[in-house]
Amino acid sequence: MLALRSLLITGLFYVNLTLWLIFAAVPSILLPPRYLLAIATAWVRSTLWLLRVVVGLRYEFTGLENIPPGGIIVAAKHQSTWETLALVTIVRDPVFILKRELTWIPLFGWCLKKLRMIPVNRGARSKALVDVMRRARVELGEKGRQLLIFPEGTRRPAGAPPAYKTGVMHLYHDLGVPCVPVALNSGLYWPRRGFLRWPGTIRVTIMEPIQPGLPKEEFQALLQQRIETESDRLLAIGRAELAALGYKGA
Repeated sequence: MLALRSLLITGLFYVNLTLWLIFAAVPSILLPPRYLLAIATAWVRSTLWLLRVVVGLRYEFTGLENIPPGGIIVAAKHQSTWETLALVTIVRDPVFILKRELTWIPLFGWCLKKLRMIPVNRGARSKALVDVMRRARVELGEKGRQLLIFPEGTRRPAGAPPAYKTGVMHLYHDLGVPCVPVALNSGLYWPRRGFLRWPGTIRVTIMEPIQPGLPKEEFQALLQQRIETESDRLLAIGRAELAALGYKGA
């Protein structure tokens, strides 16, 4: 039954995405970006609803009051595709740093460009960092948007040793805005590999912002310590929940 539900939600995910793109997102490209953002958020909420109905996968945010208004960096643990979707619903005007190749995808890439996401050319490292900083200053400083970033750069299995990159500390230092650490346990329920989706409750903790002004290395160590300590606590809760349901999780 678990495999059947997982297969069903995988198919529904892509059908749902395609329908939203064709009938809502693409027609709104000629409108101001706020309309497309509203549609993207609605699509995310519909996806989360499908996960709850089909798989029995719920979610719980704690600490939403710790997200300040204006330009900020939201630095989150990255274990799953789930947080790339769900975190969009908790900030006012999100912006992602993403591979430029994603903007080449028909329909989907057009929407990313319209939403002014920040593409990065990973082959041109030093120039890429300069370009990212320039765009980020505009989006956060002038427009007051919230940058969603995953400090480890890619998804890591639940419970894997941390592998934080230095990009987040450069952004924190150069942009001079608060950084909000986010811990989660999504990898237990929606693993980075495989198609099984486990029932239960994904838990997300939004912690108090780290104010600007810390030395780079001190900030990096503090950010990692906060995210990893809380993520480990949430993983323990999630594993106990799955065991009580008779599942092992990812």
